[in-house]
Amino acid sequence: MDLSNISPPKGQVKKQRRVGRGMGSGRGKTSGRGQKGQKSISGYSHMRGFEGGQMPMHRRLPKRGFSNALFKKTHAVINVGTLEKLEGDVFSPETLTAAGIIKKLGDGLKILGNGDLKRKITVTAHLFSKAAEEKIKAAGGTVTVIAPKTA
Repeated sequence: MDLSNISPPKGQVKKQRRVGRGMGSGRGKTSGRGQKGQKSISGYSHMRGFEGGQMPMHRRLPKRGFSNALFKKTHAVINVGTLEKLEGDVFSPETLTAAGIIKKLGDGLKILGNGDLKRKITVTAHLFSKAAEEKIKAAGGTVTVIAPKTA
């Protein structure tokens, strides 16, 4: 056996359709392109969203909103309920990153108030929601705010 004996599996290779080879072939004269018009001409291609000269849908609809991507702030977010499940009593962006709880710190760490807190913990973060701050203090813990990052 050598490379000259290898052939593709049956049904994998299709015969190329030969258009424009006479009326008897079934694909003669206009070669399956219909009669006249833009699409019947060789080299035809239209741009994405082209609707035959009609005002395209993406231009008919109004523009809404804006993107503030340049000045957007992204914070790593953790709920109080998540801190309750973690071991230890002192939490900071460094300890949470080292533990693998936070993947990207971004513009800082924000603590949110979802969940219950039954033990005393010390949390250091850039931002706290009111509910999170109240729950931590109600459980006897302390809240320390880090100054926001500056560029």
